[in-house]
Amino acid sequence: MRQIGAAVGVEAGALYNYTRDKQSLLSDLLVAHLQQRLAGWDAAVHGDDPLEQLEAFCVFHIATNRDQRDAALIAAMELRNLTPDNLAQVETLQAQYCGRLENILRDGRQVGLFTLPDAGLAAQAAIALLDGLTLLRRDDGRLNPDRIERACCNMLRKAVGA
Repeated sequence: MRQIGAAVGVEAGALYNYTRDKQSLLSDLLVAHLQQRLAGWDAAVHGDDPLEQLEAFCVFHIATNRDQRDAALIAAMELRNLTPDNLAQVETLQAQYCGRLENILRDGRQVGLFTLPDAGLAAQAAIALLDGLTLLRRDDGRLNPDRIERACCNMLRKAVGA
């Protein structure tokens, strides 16, 4: 809380005028991030073809991780610090987001575009791949963001048998 207070120019104790405790702060941050991610995806144009939708999801996820890097890192790394009730709320939102990708994969499998045995497992693996390759990279790494996006989307297409 001292670091947060210093970053925004207030004493740590003053932060409690805005949040009940550290748990609430973390939970509120994660819930807001995931709700924003869901709303952003739902508002985006995806196309009708599952392959176009898969590409759109890949690009959207990478862009969200890039544009909201701090929130995305916290969402990926700090779940262990949530209380069971707050964790359940965050996991519900994560499942909803993962479900968007699962539906794309299921639709693609039904029309013969994708070959995968379990759309749910493939969706979870795809999000883990996208998170790992975009959140854990350094800005001064050997690949620029456009190359990372192309490489990730290509790997994702191959992973689902497209």
